[in-house]
Amino acid sequence: MSVVISGTGAAVPQEKLTNADLAELVDTSDEWIVTRTGIRERGKLPLGQATSDLATEAAAQALISAGMSADDVDLIVVCTCTPDMTMPSTAALVQRNLGIKATIPCYDLNSACAGFVVGLEVVHDQLLAGRYRRALLIGADTMTRLMDYEDRTTCVLFGDAAGAIVMERDDEPSGHRGIVATTIQADGRLWDLIQVPGGGSLKPPSPYMFTQREHYLRMNGRQTFKFAVQAMEQVSRDTVERAGWKLSDVDHVVVHQANLRIIDAVAERLGLGRETVPINVARMGNTSAASIPVLLDECHREGRIHAGDRVLCVGFGSGLSWGAAALVW
Repeated sequence: MSVVISGTGAAVPQEKLTNADLAELVDTSDEWIVTRTGIRERGKLPLGQATSDLATEAAAQALISAGMSADDVDLIVVCTCTPDMTMPSTAALVQRNLGIKATIPCYDLNSACAGFVVGLEVVHDQLLAGRYRRALLIGADTMTRLMDYEDRTTCVLFGDAAGAIVMERDDEPSGHRGIVATTIQADGRLWDLIQVPGGGSLKPPSPYMFTQREHYLRMNGRQTFKFAVQAMEQVSRDTVERAGWKLSDVDHVVVHQANLRIIDAVAERLGLGRETVPINVARMGNTSAASIPVLLDECHREGRIHAGDRVLCVGFGSGLSWGAAALVW
């Protein structure tokens, strides 16, 4: 028995927020942003739309890719830190949007930028347990809603997008496809390196909270960079070893698209060349839980990933949380 990826999909807003646009909002420039992040533009979801809209579009594309209908799905998990609202779950709204009448389980999972790799382990284990056969795993975030456009170190990094995969239990695998090994970890002692301090039960919405701009994302970039590189290197090595592989066996390493400097640093520490590490951060920015599934969908549709290829997905985010998954396409 194994769990395979049967289809992929993605949704990226048509509206773009370019570096030139940001230079009109905050003290920055295209050169400053590109030099430090490698990012040139990012998607921006228009007001009136929400994370569930992106998630639904990506899910619909993944279902088409898998040759399935929405009624074939018996589990929906949305990885997001920017839900439409506190309740209900974004996953329940996706269920509604897809027109699924069956009362299947639908829930959200929040590990921020590490959400998708955490979701891979969670959904993999649920499918292997035998209660469900086909699941939609979606990474979707509308990060521009959390940006403080008075903070040039953070607001230039993030964009909006959603990526989705169909995961399917294969009771009689004919080959060696599927998820081989996963590793997920967290260290809550470092919670304050990436946070949105206001809007929850600790600091509920209030005039004071908004005045202090506590409803926006705050990040210690320098400390986050150091820890992210170390954590993603180590979890990559641990997961590859758990899979019974060597790093040289891996055909594609899909790293969370935080910024180009982090991606390059992880690749260098792992001894990987650019040909092994696909990158789209220049066009997307950091799309949090969406970044890995969006890049997987790009690689799949462009024919870069082929059946039988060995793929390593590596993510890192608030929590601090991080993880990796090794799979055979």
